Amino acid sequence: MTGRERTLAALRGQSVDRPPFDFWAEETTLNRLFSYLGHRDLERFLDENQVDIRGFQAGEPAAKDLKNGFYENMWGERFTFRDGEWGAEREDTLGALHNVKSLEEIKAFPWPDNDVMDYKKLRDQISAAREKNLATRYGFADIWQRPALVRGLENHLMDMVINPEWVHYLSRKFTDFYLEEYRRAWEESNGDIDIFLVISDIGTQKGPMFSGEMFDEFIAPYLSEMADTIHACGAKVMFHSCGNISKLISRIIRCGVDILNPIQPLGQDMSPGSLRSYSGQICFHGGIDIQHLLPQGTEEEVKKEVRRYAEEFGTGYIACPAHLFQPDTPAENIIAFYSAFKDVRGRSAPL
Repeated sequence: MTGRERTLAALRGQSVDRPPFDFWAEETTLNRLFSYLGHRDLERFLDENQVDIRGFQAGEPAAKDLKNGFYENMWGERFTFRDGEWGAEREDTLGALHNVKSLEEIKAFPWPDNDVMDYKKLRDQISAAREKNLATRYGFADIWQRPALVRGLENHLMDMVINPEWVHYLSRKFTDFYLEEYRRAWEESNGDIDIFLVISDIGTQKGPMFSGEMFDEFIAPYLSEMADTIHACGAKVMFHSCGNISKLISRIIRCGVDILNPIQPLGQDMSPGSLRSYSGQICFHGGIDIQHLLPQGTEEEVKKEVRRYAEEFGTGYIACPAHLFQPDTPAENIIAFYSAFKDVRGRSAPL
């Protein structure tokens, strides 16, 4: 099967020769990986490891330098960088709307216009992926979490109770922007995007940050609207949320989500066995533990876990880590991840 055939079959819940592979990693992780490989050609690495999906984004304006070691992006997220072993790592701090006292102040923020996005490279990038018969994933739309970064997570959660109109205003602002961005990306790609990504972290290690009823009020309307627009383009919806959100999966499915990423691997609530009841309703993506297994496990343990996930899900599964590969993951374990289904001669072996 080609990468695109394998991915689309998994999305339909059909049998595949092996699970499709996706790849995403922090920039610092890539620095460590490239140091091991002896080159900095990511596309070469992905080809050599038979990764089936390529992810793309339009260009955003450069963040504004606040002249005090901090930066602010077009949304008002503020952050700094600290030096790590493998390069500078972003650390978020209080956002531009952290101290506002009224909805009028929120409305007065200089919100970005869609014209700031740069799609110049997108058509060529998509075409290159198609020439290799790969699946394509686009975007980084956010309907709740990035507003929380701008407002401050504690403030945003409190606003859901005492200032709900503030939360709705922010989600409306972000959703409208990304609805238009995804329409433009679809046109720029000549309608050649398979998957659009929507992100909002709404879980903790132990469970959702808020109730199902609050999900229905503050998340579902915007996620459903994104899903409707993406489906109208003929593409699939991937929803990303870190944490144990097992109690919200049925609600997420009702919003029209086709793929759920990343699967919280620690604990039984989101184990492959516990998620099997959703077979045929949604495709699962991720799940390979980044907290213990990938940074500390052996290469053979990594391979074994990737195979276990594929075998226990059977169909409707895309192999990927439980979040971006982190810089504490040895390059050997990243390579082992993608060699889980290769025989001793390096060729793909079926499930």
